[in-house]
Amino acid sequence: MNDQPFRGNRNSGRSPVLLTLAGMVAGVLFALPIPSAARGDVLGELTQWEEGRSRCASSARPGKDGLPDPNQNADSKSVIEPGATAVLADLQGPGIIQHIWMTIYHFQPLRAGWAPQGRANPQELLIRIYWDGREKPDVEAPLGDFFAAGFGRQMTVESMPVVTEDGDSYNCYWRMPFQKSARIEVINQSKKPVRMLYYAIDWEQKKSLPPDTMYFCAQYRQEYPVRGNPDRFDNEYVILNAEGKGYFVGTVLSVRTRSPDWFGEGDLRISIDGEEKPSIWGTGTEDYFLSAWGQKVCNTPYFGNPFVSHKHRDVGQMSCCYRWHIRDRIVFSKSIRVAIETMGWLDLDENTENKSRVYGQRQDDWASVAYWYQAEPTKKFAEPTTAEQRKLPSIDRVIAWGADHRDRKYHGRGHTERRNSDRYHDTEEVRLFLPESKEEGWFEFPLEVNEKEPLRLVLILGRSPQGGIYQPIFDDVKMSEPIDLYNPERDTIECQLMDFWPEPGEYVLRLECVGRNHLSDNYEIGVNSVRLRQRRPRVKEIGYLKDHDWRAQPVLIERTTEPLKNGQ
Repeated sequence: MNDQPFRGNRNSGRSPVLLTLAGMVAGVLFALPIPSAARGDVLGELTQWEEGRSRCASSARPGKDGLPDPNQNADSKSVIEPGATAVLADLQGPGIIQHIWMTIYHFQPLRAGWAPQGRANPQELLIRIYWDGREKPDVEAPLGDFFAAGFGRQMTVESMPVVTEDGDSYNCYWRMPFQKSARIEVINQSKKPVRMLYYAIDWEQKKSLPPDTMYFCAQYRQEYPVRGNPDRFDNEYVILNAEGKGYFVGTVLSVRTRSPDWFGEGDLRISIDGEEKPSIWGTGTEDYFLSAWGQKVCNTPYFGNPFVSHKHRDVGQMSCCYRWHIRDRIVFSKSIRVAIETMGWLDLDENTENKSRVYGQRQDDWASVAYWYQAEPTKKFAEPTTAEQRKLPSIDRVIAWGADHRDRKYHGRGHTERRNSDRYHDTEEVRLFLPESKEEGWFEFPLEVNEKEPLRLVLILGRSPQGGIYQPIFDDVKMSEPIDLYNPERDTIECQLMDFWPEPGEYVLRLECVGRNHLSDNYEIGVNSVRLRQRRPRVKEIGYLKDHDWRAQPVLIERTTEPLKNGQ
């Protein structure tokens, strides 16, 4: 028997009758059907009838009776000429666009006669959406960026509102309601035609929509490189600056680094309804995108990094990340301003103290798309861009392409051929060389420098199951350790070897076979290119390695590099 006094719970002082009634009321409340939309239960919505008429606007060409001809396969807009606009849909409301799918002939291998004039890429196409006959679009973004694939790159995106299968099948599930009309256009801003644009726009026609229904909005912005904003904060990049009331629901951010080390230390800043100081202040860029301790390739329903060009934090690394505020929308009543600090780590030759890993302002190339809902027409907060402006400016002063060095004078005896690369770099081909023996395994690339300036020596090489081990030698100076080009599957890697200030003149990069991995079948080497990559202007201003003797001591500026004595 328990002799301890009864202590009950925090409700023990209440009447048992009241407790019983409270329990009954709670039971009734939990038993009442809560609308699926309020619960965010997408599958639950399928169990409740809602008025509407399902429709689809697609690229299938209509026949004489208005329906597609079942005896032909003309299901795409075959060509959109440079400068032309294709109207994908001109819908009459009320209605809700529920799904957009499209693809173009770009990433697929060229076939004979299919694209004799070349073909536009996703970064060169602009998607615009006009609601209810408005003069200005409320959605305006490059095609790839709109579907969370930045810089026109091919990447797989697997998220809740956006899915890009194998990098070329673009799907969007954002709900896009409209009261009167919806017009969707694709503008070819390239100098090349768009080939084989397929699309299907699934929408539901309604008798009416609630008067407080908000419109879907998306807008692209870029800074090459980021400049800061002296009118507000001098070290931030603005993602969204909107007026009205609505919800901020996400962003896509693409970055190409112009410095070694990590760019993503800047904090998120969100100012709501005109407040002078941001009331939402994050802890770091990768933190805002819900990663930690840097970036890794990943895809989740609400955040992801679908593309990181190479693992190391090198000059020229590209990445793309997305963050959807679907479960955690950001509400604003009058206005909203979303920005991220452009801060990160600076290494030895980028700070006047010549210290490794100094926290400061970086100058990387950024591009973004903001996604939000609001009732009013949107205001422009970024200047429209052309396809030429969106193209990342080359930071490679000198490029020697592997495909241009087939002549026997550039390599030993053996077999050369072209192969498609992994579509990561700015050419789709790699020159492969299979030498007759280890002794014949050498490749040489002449390079000409016209100006003394800070440059980085970069190799872009192809690996394979037959890959050999090659020693890079720049003007008779060995660079780094030998590079093992064996890999079970073919891929392309980037090797950054040295920072230096070469005098104007002619140089030679030699790749010399020194053996092979015990798993390899041969001494093969694939060469996409040899490059002398430009450093950011600040490096030239500081001049840390300007007088350093790179022949006596090759240096690659990294986070682990020890400072040189007086820069010598």
